[in-house]
Amino acid sequence: MAAKSFDLIVIGAGPGGYVAAIRAAQLGLKVAVVEREHLGGICLNWGCIPTKAMLRSSEVFHLMHRAKEFGLKAEKIDYDLDAVVQRSRKVAGQLSGGVGHLLKKNKVTVVMGDAKLAGKGKVSVKTEKGSEDLEAKNIVLATGARARQLPGLEADGDLVWTYKHALKPPRMPKKLLVIGSGAIGIEFASFFNTLGTDTTVVEVMDRILPVEDADISAFAKKAFEKQGMKIMQKATVKQLDRAKGKVTAHVETGGKTEPLDFDTVISAVGIVGNVEDLGLEDLGIKVDRTHVVTDEFCRTGVEGIYAIGDLVAGPWLAHKASHEGVMVAEMIAGGHPHPVKPESIAGCTYCHPQVASVGLSEAKAKEQGYEVKVGKFPFIGNGKAIALGEPEGLIKTVFDAKTGELLGAHMVGAEVTELIQGYVVGRQLETTEEDLMATVFPHPTLSEMMHESVLDAYGRAIHF
Repeated sequence: MAAKSFDLIVIGAGPGGYVAAIRAAQLGLKVAVVEREHLGGICLNWGCIPTKAMLRSSEVFHLMHRAKEFGLKAEKIDYDLDAVVQRSRKVAGQLSGGVGHLLKKNKVTVVMGDAKLAGKGKVSVKTEKGSEDLEAKNIVLATGARARQLPGLEADGDLVWTYKHALKPPRMPKKLLVIGSGAIGIEFASFFNTLGTDTTVVEVMDRILPVEDADISAFAKKAFEKQGMKIMQKATVKQLDRAKGKVTAHVETGGKTEPLDFDTVISAVGIVGNVEDLGLEDLGIKVDRTHVVTDEFCRTGVEGIYAIGDLVAGPWLAHKASHEGVMVAEMIAGGHPHPVKPESIAGCTYCHPQVASVGLSEAKAKEQGYEVKVGKFPFIGNGKAIALGEPEGLIKTVFDAKTGELLGAHMVGAEVTELIQGYVVGRQLETTEEDLMATVFPHPTLSEMMHESVLDAYGRAIHF
């Protein structure tokens, strides 16, 4: 059977792949997308979206317990774990179906199966019915990543979970250990802790949320500990002894190892790129520590083959993957898009309190030789935060003292994942402190704190 011919074949239909396919189709290219499991990828089905749905349930549960503060009455407050999970699966299913509809609407051919590069411009797909050969001048690799498994700490779905098990938990953990305090680890720790699980987080670095600014990490740690979470920093889980219904974790801190008992462990120690069985080696595509090596335009160095999203270098975030997908589609269609700059990608963590940031931390800015001006503003000085009953939080801004360029912004507190976009737009428009100071922020809003944090960097804060 002759190979089906396209202008572009995308391997993987996550937030990088399906967006690349749609944008290329909009630009008049004939596009096929190959997906082995779910349209929408990990993000829609097992990541960003279902976790947010679950975290929303725990947030509402937390607020119900605070009803009295707001002059309200709520008695016998409880939750139904199965119903919480069911709602999150329904949300994920709705969005995954939406991706299918969008691909169809844009006349993208969808092939379900396992893809492999079968030579330059050739892709062979193992489908349920056998195999299918496709060919195209351009191929975008968007196969994503999966949870990293550390030797001896591997997940079994019963006592030791990855994010996937935690999204469909077989039971409610009573005593939980979370290994790793990046976004995924902290979000699950926050979810289960809020629902009453005795939760311990172990982080190998000297602080939790290690990619965030040190002030934000410290603030978040205090908030989590106040909620009853135990946090162990500069700590390593050396081994897990599994027995019936019990895991003993041997945790080393400061040269001493102690055995601690839990009924559940969630391993959230990073990701590895899905580089296997793709035929990368045969074509000479370079891989570095499980991630495909590309230039700033996502080119692999092999003509006509691009790689995007979690398969390539970080930050490993869905919105970066989507943006790379659009950039690559536009290049293939003959356009001249700007490269995606990693430092312009915001990171958001949906724990309670939320964490969000963009650009350089204070330490990174100094490390890079900048002379900085730093502003901070606490939620306690903001009328809307107090009215919401959310007076705990902090906004921090970092400026280049010489030019007034906004180098970075860092936040912890209610709704900061929505607020960060203001600074993202500002950075994209190459704003200076002067522009931000001259901007009139509406009152009463949380966004006013963004203004005050800028003013504070220049000794002009009004409300603190």
